[in-house]
Amino acid sequence: MYPTGVYYRGVESIVKRQVAREDRPLAHTIQDKQKLLHRVRRIRGQVEAIEKALEAEQDCDTMLQTIAACRGAMNALMCELIRGHILHHVHDARKPLTAEQSRATETLLDVIRAYLK
Repeated sequence: MYPTGVYYRGVESIVKRQVAREDRPLAHTIQDKQKLLHRVRRIRGQVEAIEKALEAEQDCDTMLQTIAACRGAMNALMCELIRGHILHHVHDARKPLTAEQSRATETLLDVIRAYLK
């Protein structure tokens, strides 16, 4: 229905991409592992607090505040992973960024942060 490579790349292309990904280390997640795990543990604690609030039939305003805090933590985790992805996978990590690339990257990250708020 669609021309190959435009909307559908085929199974071979997907397999090649997956193999290529397995060859590349995820330096940014390994480098920031403890920081990311801390964020995930904080999110887990917030989700557990929401569950306890529901079980205890607490006021909805308490639950809404906890859900909003959890959402903020998830968005912060997402921003951190997107930042690492851009810097290590979109840009060539072996080459320093030019001033223009650095500005464009920061602008993109600011837009993403604003979108996720």
